[in-house]
Amino acid sequence: MSSRLRQAAPNDLPQITAIYRDAVLNGTASYELAPPDEAEMASRFQAIRDKGYPYIVAEDEGGKVLGYAYASAFRTRPAYRWMVEDSIYIAPEARGRGLGKLLLEKLVEECEALGFRQMIAVIGGAAPASIALHRAAGFTETGLLKGTGYKHGRWLDTMLMQKTLGEGTEIDPDPSAYPGTLFSE
Repeated sequence: MSSRLRQAAPNDLPQITAIYRDAVLNGTASYELAPPDEAEMASRFQAIRDKGYPYIVAEDEGGKVLGYAYASAFRTRPAYRWMVEDSIYIAPEARGRGLGKLLLEKLVEECEALGFRQMIAVIGGAAPASIALHRAAGFTETGLLKGTGYKHGRWLDTMLMQKTLGEGTEIDPDPSAYPGTLFSE
């Protein structure tokens, strides 16, 4: 399967919404129980883009969105502004074909270029495939939160994984440059 990565656009939202709907209804990556509609997904998309975070899609030769990934604030307190959380969702028919790896690599690259210093993966259900994907991309396990959610008739754990980006903690960041300007102090 050939695919191309590009910046997500508003006209991708119907396909993004459908992919996320499947993840909510059938998976454990999201702890939402009811899938949001396209209007809510558009609001979320715009909020992420307004803050300057990357939001990318993988599409096939015909332009069908096969998966998407974005970075967003891990927490909204100002001291966290140097850390981003990644989110990756793949259409059911495109899973297991390496798209998650491509999307994660591109997301890491874009976040490093923007000046972020850490990326965290909050892996719902402690999903083995997602843990393996992040481990292969250089993330390390930093904690397992037991029984954090109840979905699909069972208790779910959440795995936290982290990757240092760019200069990490080697030197102090410049608060006058993005992402230092993300939140007011």
